[in-house]
Amino acid sequence: MVSLGCPKALVDSERILTKLRADGYAMSADYAGADVVLVNTCGFLDSAKEESLEAIGEALAENGRVIVTGCLGNEAEMIRARYPKVLAISGAHQYEAVVGAVHEAAPMPVNAFINLVPEGALKLTPRHYSYLKISEGCNHRCAFCIIPSIRGDLVSRRIDAVLREAEKLVAAGTKELLVISQDTSAYGVDTRHEPREWKGREVRAHMTDLARELGGLRTAEGTPPWVRLHYVYPYPHVDQVIPLMAEGLITPYLDIPFQHAAPNVLKAMKRPANEAKVLERVHKWRDICPDITIRSTFVVGFPGETDADFEYLLEWLEGAQLDRVGAFRFEPVEGAAANLLPNPVPEEIKEERFQRIMEKTAAISAAKLAAKVGRVLPVIIDEIGEADASDPDCDGSIGATGRSQADAPEIDGNVFLRDVSPTLAQGDIVNVAIEDADEHDLFGVVA
Repeated sequence: MVSLGCPKALVDSERILTKLRADGYAMSADYAGADVVLVNTCGFLDSAKEESLEAIGEALAENGRVIVTGCLGNEAEMIRARYPKVLAISGAHQYEAVVGAVHEAAPMPVNAFINLVPEGALKLTPRHYSYLKISEGCNHRCAFCIIPSIRGDLVSRRIDAVLREAEKLVAAGTKELLVISQDTSAYGVDTRHEPREWKGREVRAHMTDLARELGGLRTAEGTPPWVRLHYVYPYPHVDQVIPLMAEGLITPYLDIPFQHAAPNVLKAMKRPANEAKVLERVHKWRDICPDITIRSTFVVGFPGETDADFEYLLEWLEGAQLDRVGAFRFEPVEGAAANLLPNPVPEEIKEERFQRIMEKTAAISAAKLAAKVGRVLPVIIDEIGEADASDPDCDGSIGATGRSQADAPEIDGNVFLRDVSPTLAQGDIVNVAIEDADEHDLFGVVA
């Protein structure tokens, strides 16, 4: 399995692999040992499409028997034109089609046993954290995005099914649940927040109810798992989640895709444009939960973005003081409405603005992390190092890499630990005394 793209695609890959494992198939660690190669593609940006096409080409060159699925699967004719030898192509979250194609390409073993699937299903992430997908699709029609045309409108999962999956994941060793969707705040809108019975009571399919219930789960050690909310649009009811963070029920972290702040640009993007009220709410959130981390992404160089619009964005960022920020240069995506907008921004100006926003946000991040030096923070351990036996000056000490509650895996910073105990294990949550910081990472020792 070659899995590309966002965490939502990763969850799709896990579901496909879980079904195949239940059917008796085994995973190969390399191309050479595989009867068939699955490539789960991304089709959001042209650069992502090209990466997916290169992955398909590599799989064909190394193995020759390739099945393609995922977002780029919606452009089957284009894939066939470039790689006519691909065995089968299907779109995003078309699990049955993928499994059926595998059955045809590599017939199912005669004796398949359900107990080949481990508790909590098959995962492509480390045992201690798991992505929890609560819905598919999106009802927004942002000018730069083609996700609704790929994945369709919002379709929410039943609340009891989501909670049952979360409970199984935690029972199987998950210490951190990362809630994902295209629009987490809209969870349940399509079903009118239909309630379901859970543990003897009714629970609504609503983000706040979901957050509260997830906060009530407990690991085998009796501790609450970290619960991290991603892809949260700043709808009014998001305000109700902040007290849950202050109470310690869920991780004080919000991933909100603001995309821009200038009203003219937000209007052209077909995004909510009440940026002043959002800024006011961000400040109120911090009053309620001072340790809240807010991460976001922004697009620079959107068609029609003026110098004044960009300066407005920089000023807004100064006022918002967001903890974690990613920025992207606008890139036309085939089929997106933004491609037809007038006044495209020249590439050299996009690059200049990208560099400036990264400098601005790096300075804000550095100051926020410097303020954490001297504090003791909970840190979840992702990797344990090894002593360098070849170094004559090595004293046998080892380090470790972890993350604080302000850091989502693979997209935010890390906490680097020195002189850790050899008994420390991946997935442990330990208190760490922070000794130093740079623009993106923290450094410390177990307290």
